Amino acid sequence: MDVPLWLALIAVGYLGIKLIRPPWWLVAVFLLGGYLLADSFLASVINTAVK
Repeated sequence: MDVPLWLALIAVGYLGIKLIRPPWWLVAVFLLGGYLLADSFLASVINTAVK
C-alpha cells in the first residue's frame, strides 16, 4: 500500500496534536522553523546528519 507523504504527515500531525495537546504557538514555531531551516544553508548539514 502506497501512502502519499503529505497524507502521512497530516495523519501523524493530527494524532500528535490530539494526543499530546501542545500549545498552538509551539506547533506554529516548529512548522515555521522547519520551513525556514529547509531553505537555509543548514539544510545540507541537517541532511547529512539525518542520513
